[in-house]
Amino acid sequence: MLDVRRLKVLREVSVRGSMTAAADALGYTPSAVSQQIAALEKEMSAVLVERGPQSVALTEAGRILVEHTEWILEQLDVADEQLKAIAGLRGGRLRLATFRSVGETVVAEALMGFHTAWPEVELRLTEGEPEEYVGRLARGELDLALSFDYDGIPPPHDEKFVVEQLLTEEMMVALPAGHRLATGGSVALADLADESWIASSSRSSVYEFTALACEWENFQPRVAFETDDYHIAQALVAAGVGITFVPALSLHTSHPQLRLLPVRPRPPRRRVHLLTRDGGAASPCVTEMMKLLRTAARRQASAPVMKDQQS
Repeated sequence: MLDVRRLKVLREVSVRGSMTAAADALGYTPSAVSQQIAALEKEMSAVLVERGPQSVALTEAGRILVEHTEWILEQLDVADEQLKAIAGLRGGRLRLATFRSVGETVVAEALMGFHTAWPEVELRLTEGEPEEYVGRLARGELDLALSFDYDGIPPPHDEKFVVEQLLTEEMMVALPAGHRLATGGSVALADLADESWIASSSRSSVYEFTALACEWENFQPRVAFETDDYHIAQALVAAGVGITFVPALSLHTSHPQLRLLPVRPRPPRRRVHLLTRDGGAASPCVTEMMKLLRTAARRQASAPVMKDQQS
């Protein structure tokens, strides 16, 4: 079996052009380099270098062996990185923050896959509004965060982060099942101008989005209820006391007594983003979770709409 250390010595002799220069680069004595080359030639049963008074040159056999050495060393580097990654996924820690609609779908799927593959990693999940936790990501208290923005409203994050868009989805209107407009395939937003609306509190960008989307259709929503709890808002709609905007992802987890309809003529959209800190290499845990989040986002975005909500 070939000794990798001797292969490295041969490659260095090839690059430097002399035993002395190779010895200086490797921290060996010229005599030690010569002995390593001689031992390698014995192993290969071939002359690998032609020695001159001031320099050495590779023979044809030496050149072939150096070519293979380059590939061997590259593969060893790859193996080393993969082993380090595996080691980093044993006993590591991953801290993730998300908002509810993505937490119930994309993040839940990704977390399940991650925990199955890497059960020894400590997972910590924070749920809230992006405005509440993006600062924690900037301070290094989180490793990953999910955020979002709407048409016409800037995102609640800035240049401190690396931002990757995971998916784009329509914002839909949630109506109680018995609503006069619930039987159509879509709803004109202007037809809802006299309705009571359910919105988030002003601390969330959902509040601003509701006002802006209605403004596009030349009316101001009459907000009767404010709640930052996603399920309370749906329950209020189901009770018939108001209507609200919900993201398309909610089709997969929505209240059974709701009808979720696309908006016309200008369907508002929401973009979901994956945030990491700017600068520095991502840990193995972060890299693996990002892969799983991308896969889950693609699957959720392409999942068929549930018939009881859209038929």
